[in-house]
Amino acid sequence: MWGPATNKRMISITETAAHTIRKLMAKEGIEEGGLRVGVKGGGCSGLSYTFSWEKQPRTGDEVFEGPDGAKIYVDRKSLLYLDGTVLDYDTSLMSKGFAFNNPNAKTTCGCGSSFGA
Repeated sequence: MWGPATNKRMISITETAAHTIRKLMAKEGIEEGGLRVGVKGGGCSGLSYTFSWEKQPRTGDEVFEGPDGAKIYVDRKSLLYLDGTVLDYDTSLMSKGFAFNNPNAKTTCGCGSSFGA
C-alpha cells in the first residue's frame, strides 16, 4: 500500500488493485486518467460504492496514487465515507472485483457493493 503517513484524509491502493486499474485502463484505451471511486445513497445497506473511468480529476477531487502510477479520484463528499479505506481487487472466482476494506462501514451487505455508516 502506498501513501505518506500524514493527517490528511487517505485512501490506499493495494498492488493488486493498482495493477488491475492500469490493465483495465489500457483495455479501455485510456492512457492518462484514473478510476473515479465514490459513494451514493442506495443499495441494500444504505450506501453504494460507484466506479467510473475518468481522463482527469474534477475540480475539488482528491487524487490518490498507488503502485504502478494507478490513480483514483474521489469527490470530497464521498471521501467523508471512504477515509482510511484500502482499495483492493479480489481475484477469487466467486467475487472477482474491486473490494473495499472500509473502517467507516458499520454494516456491509453480502455482495460487498453496499454499506451502512
